[in-house]
Amino acid sequence: MITQKNYAAIDIGSNAVRLLVSTITEQKGREDTDFRKTSLVRVPIRLGEDVFEKSMISEKNIERMVDTMQAFNLLMKSHGIEKYKACATSAMREAKNGAEVVEKIKAKTGVEIEIIDGNHEAAIIAATDLHELIKNDCNYLYVDVGGGSTEYTLYSSGKTVASRSFKVGTVRLLNDLIDDGAWEEMEKWVRETTKPYKKIDLIGSGGNINNIFKTSGKKEGKPLSLAYIKKYNDLLNSLSYEERVMDLKLKSDRADVIIPASKIYLSSMKWARADNIFVPKIGLADGIIKSLYNDNNN
Repeated sequence: MITQKNYAAIDIGSNAVRLLVSTITEQKGREDTDFRKTSLVRVPIRLGEDVFEKSMISEKNIERMVDTMQAFNLLMKSHGIEKYKACATSAMREAKNGAEVVEKIKAKTGVEIEIIDGNHEAAIIAATDLHELIKNDCNYLYVDVGGGSTEYTLYSSGKTVASRSFKVGTVRLLNDLIDDGAWEEMEKWVRETTKPYKKIDLIGSGGNINNIFKTSGKKEGKPLSLAYIKKYNDLLNSLSYEERVMDLKLKSDRADVIIPASKIYLSSMKWARADNIFVPKIGLADGIIKSLYNDNNN
């Protein structure tokens, strides 16, 4: 006997807002559960540009958020969603009117949003299939680059050793809104945390590294080399914004933030002395789906 359920995850980031719909299939007598992405909708509402400069979400973007959540609500009804969870990260948690915006969205759309901190964000992502990639005899530094923050988690012997969130993200870097010393503090943490380990591979997540991986033509599961990331970073910096849109076929809201993202991934690899970076297709939305499933089955 086979049962199927549709769950949804809403990821409200500093650069974009996403709705992921997943179909979860279970068969009696089988231990493995199939998680299949049914739909992914991405809306480029750059909340970080409001918040990191003015500490407030603008009226214009509040209205865009309300419209987007109304649309997501209708899409969830159309997909027959049984459970959903909406999580907001760096921009919303730093906005002085973040709680007010959450209440307004709930009142107008019925969508409930939870504002989570960096550690909670990292924990949700860890609920994904990340463990399937991590080998017990290897060391990995997981790096998730968002618009407002970068999350690191160090894994060794299949276990979490250390994790840290830094207020260094693509939208902050793009708008020169990084706090003094934040980049240096991040570098110091990565170097000191990875120093005891002879060999480390990186695991990268986020829309930008997914885009870089897709461009490489590599087969899923194969890593990108440090040399490739450096070469691609050099290419990005050699092109104008218009050339990145036209020649690299990047979306307009991706063509600018991909440069600071590439810088963070490349720097992280150098600091950790890593030769390779694996790019599984996972992120906060995937973690939310898994956590909903796990909560329902515990």
